[in-house]
Order: sequence, then C-alpha cells, then structure tokens
Amino acid sequence: MSLALRVLDLGSVPVVRSQAVYHGIAEAMRAGDDPVLTLVSPDAPYVCIGMHQDVAAEVDEEYCRQAGLPILRRQVGGGAVYLDRNQLFFHFISPRETVPRRVTDIYAFHVAPVLAAYQALGIPARLRPINDIHVNDRKIGGTGAAQIGDATVFVGSFMLDFDTATMARCLKVPSEKFRDKLRSTLQDYITTIRRELGQVPPRETLTTLFRLHVARHFGAALRDDKLRPEEEAAIVAWEQKLQTADWLRQPGTRRVPEGIKITGGMHLGEGVHKAPGGLLRVCLLSRDDRVAEAHISGDFTCLPASGIETLSGALAGMDLRDDLPTRIDPLMTSLGLDMPGVTALDLATALHNAHRPVG
Repeated sequence: MSLALRVLDLGSVPVVRSQAVYHGIAEAMRAGDDPVLTLVSPDAPYVCIGMHQDVAAEVDEEYCRQAGLPILRRQVGGGAVYLDRNQLFFHFISPRETVPRRVTDIYAFHVAPVLAAYQALGIPARLRPINDIHVNDRKIGGTGAAQIGDATVFVGSFMLDFDTATMARCLKVPSEKFRDKLRSTLQDYITTIRRELGQVPPRETLTTLFRLHVARHFGAALRDDKLRPEEEAAIVAWEQKLQTADWLRQPGTRRVPEGIKITGGMHLGEGVHKAPGGLLRVCLLSRDDRVAEAHISGDFTCLPASGIETLSGALAGMDLRDDLPTRIDPLMTSLGLDMPGVTALDLATALHNAHRPVG
C-alpha cells in the first residue's frame, strides 16, 4: 500500500449508497491512484446478498416486502445478511497491483488494524480463517474481498449491535422449526460491541482508534478527503445498477440450498431423507465437521418415544466424516430403539444431507 491513504468518512447515507460507495470508487480507480478507506453506515435497515447467491433461495422476499426492507446484491461474495445503522462499514479500495493477489492473503493483509481497534476497546478479537472475526468463539463480524474494475476491495463492519431476530426472519428457511433454531443459534454465536462491553462507544472514539491502527499497520499518512467528481458519477451509476431487477436476479444464477453459515466452521442445515419407515428430517448444527447439535423429527415410529431425543443428544461430537452407519447402529442398539423401516444408514443419510463440509 502506498504511503498516502485517502479517508472518506461519509457518515450516515441512504441504503443504496452504503453499497454503491465502494463499487463506484473501485470502478473509478486507476493504477497509481492512492488507496481509499471509506467509513459509512446505512440510515435504514436492509438485506444484502452475496454476488453468487440466488435471492429467491436465500431471502424471504415477501416478508422483506411487507417489512419495507430493500434487498440488494453486492459484487462481493459471502452470504445474505441483515444490515442497519448499528454497523459501521469500512471499505479498503486499492489499486490491484498494490495488494496481495490471493484472497486469503488479502484478508490477512487488511484485517490487522480491525483486530487492533477491537482490542484497543478491550475486546479480544481474532481472525478466524478465512475471513471471520471472532471473540471467544463468537462471531463479531465477517469480511469480504472482490476485484472491481482495476481495484481490489476489502469490506467489513464493526458490529455495534445486531438484531438477530430480524436476521432470522429475513432469510428463506425450510421450516419454522428451523427458523426458531436459527434465531437461537444466531443469539448464541453472534456477538457485538454492546454485548462485549455493555455499551456502544461514541462513533468518534471507534473511528479514531481504527484510523490510528490503520496508519500504524500500513505505515500510511491518512488524509481526510471528499469524493471526486468521477467517483461521484460512478457511485450514482452503481446506485442505479444495484436497484435493477436484472442485477438482483442475475438470470441463470441458481443454487442448491445449503443451509446457513453461522461462523467460519459452523453451519446450520436441514436434511431430509425418505426411509421405508417414514420421512426423516434432521436439523443439524455442525462445527468443524462434527455434530454440535442434532434434532431428529419426522413421521416415522420410534419406541420408546423418548428414544429419538436421547439418540439426538448422543450424536453430539460425532465426526461427520466418519462411517456414520457403523457409529449410529450400536447407539440405536444400546438405547433399545425400535424404529421399523428406519436403519442407521437412513439416519446417516439424513445427517449427510444436512451437512456442508468445511473447506
């Protein structure tokens, strides 16, 4: 990174501009330009999906319409997320030749001042590869990277507070039981500055700390600046583009439902399997390819009735990469389960269908 870095603290801006800002500045950037750091918060809530996602598969569009929540697609990967004024976005926009080329190196290159700012507040944040920021095994933010025009963009946010209930409500899920589990899981595994400190520091305190550590980490002289005419024009063009149906829908973009990533290594998914004895439905919370929690339901028969709950609990810690039928079969035997038409292989298949391997 060059020795000069332009800082654009744009404060609170309209929803579409909060995403269009970094798209437009990147579009206008040329080789040899000074890198830019923008700081911005949206003035209203909205939902933002990743570049490669299918909005119809990811978001409960009817709920968002009724709630007045706009839905935008960003040109950065990752998952769907609920955003509002309780998050302070930061965007590093740099000429492509001045930063690492590999995505993992881009994260490592930029994240240090973010962690340092959290730590200066008394929050022991760390990078959880490849791109999540964690505090004591809870996620306090994610980051993303993309190439737009001739620029490399690194984006993220400081989580002042977070509405987990609305986040869970915005997303498309396979069942209301799954939604309830998603809501409680987000509450358990997402943290914020307010949760860690009991209060939110003044915005000026946070931005001052962040700027200090940005300058130290990059050895850069920070220069407060304003948008240039060519940047403003590019941002306006992106504001228009981000609101078109073609950009949001991305015709041809489809995906197989894969559940929801909670944090790096942690995934909540639902798997269904039709066994001869009935339908099996597994709601699986996995961590690093192991069962953290599993809840089995369906229209099968199990005696004793309490046995399926006991079996669900006994799965905790099981390595999902193992030969699951040979692990589950002795459990069913030891618990004395009578499940006509449902075998260990059927249960293993439902688990596999709910699991997304790490990597």
